[in-house]
Amino acid sequence: MASLKMLHACLRVENLQASQKFYEEAFGFKVTRQKDYPEHKFTLVYLALPGDEFEIELTYNYDHGPYVVGDGFSHLALSSDDLEGDNAKHKAMGYKTTDLSGLPGNPGHYYFVTDPDGYRVEVIRAD
Repeated sequence: MASLKMLHACLRVENLQASQKFYEEAFGFKVTRQKDYPEHKFTLVYLALPGDEFEIELTYNYDHGPYVVGDGFSHLALSSDDLEGDNAKHKAMGYKTTDLSGLPGNPGHYYFVTDPDGYRVEVIRAD
């Protein structure tokens, strides 16, 4: 089999600026590139965490309006070396953020924060 690696995940967004701001401020993502296609009425913005090659592709289709997040897609996941601190920070920033949780029988080791379009990001305690 050929050598494969993950490149990006695409999220369709209603408000490009709000979504980009969320990922930059909440998690420290940086824009790696942007491609504008005004003649086709869409823009792509790619973001990655510093030192990480995996990207989130924010796709903005002009004048689309809100998207419905389906019940098949669940979330993106990131690790944190300061889970309690990040949870408190996200709550203080006013983002829809859950309390720490754990799988049945396990102490809390993750929480979820929701982006402006309703996509959830799971933040997991780094091992």
